Amino acid sequence: MKLHFLIAASLCFTPLLTAQSGHAATAGTLSPKTTLPIVFKSGLDANHAHAGDVVHARTTQSVALSDGKVLPAGAEVTGHVVAANAFALDKTPYAVQKQSSLSIRFDTISSNSATFPLNVYVRAIADPVTSWGARESTGTDDTLATVTQIGGDVLTPSQSEVVSQDGDIVGYNRRGGVYAHLIAASGNAPNGCDGSDTEVSVGIYSASACGLYGFTGTRLQQTGKTGEPSTLVLTSNRVAPKVWKNSTALLEVLPQDQVVATR
Repeated sequence: MKLHFLIAASLCFTPLLTAQSGHAATAGTLSPKTTLPIVFKSGLDANHAHAGDVVHARTTQSVALSDGKVLPAGAEVTGHVVAANAFALDKTPYAVQKQSSLSIRFDTISSNSATFPLNVYVRAIADPVTSWGARESTGTDDTLATVTQIGGDVLTPSQSEVVSQDGDIVGYNRRGGVYAHLIAASGNAPNGCDGSDTEVSVGIYSASACGLYGFTGTRLQQTGKTGEPSTLVLTSNRVAPKVWKNSTALLEVLPQDQVVATR
């Protein structure tokens, strides 16, 4: 009888121990076209970063999932530095400067004890100054506190519609953030950005935002759309590429067949 009691007790406590073990459960994969507006919690510099350094970011607004659940704002995005090549100025007259580069891979997003692997591309990325500008009113005489999102769309906090520069409704300002159907664009991204007829989270980004915003002297060489998924590569022949703390980005989940094809 004592043995039966011990077995029953162990069965009762097993779920509790599992729940308290600290390991997040894996919740499958995110649906294609899901977008993740994020902000970087720490900075990275090609002159000082090393392969394996951890990258920390978080979502800036809630993200609806295909199963009806919601990833809340503040979900943790983690990644790592793949490679960093420092910039060294060659002072030889007429010298062609060697390229400096910073390569980052986004690995997972975690919230509420669930962890999703990330197979995404960087639809758009903006430095802190540009990101700050997308949250500030466009003029001191603007009593409506209108702001211009990264990419050009216009948002008035008291109105639900977000409009393009041409006056077309391209998104909606709702409780929890800004949502839109993505608009295909090329921007300065190496492979452009696709459109979508599914409403997704865009945060401070326009529906057509695509490529690099700010980051003077830096080129967006790879976004993860082709080549290695989830991998961002910044290059420069003038400065050491950096991703400053409080830089922002809009990540978009890749179709599964595209992920398989690139591996």
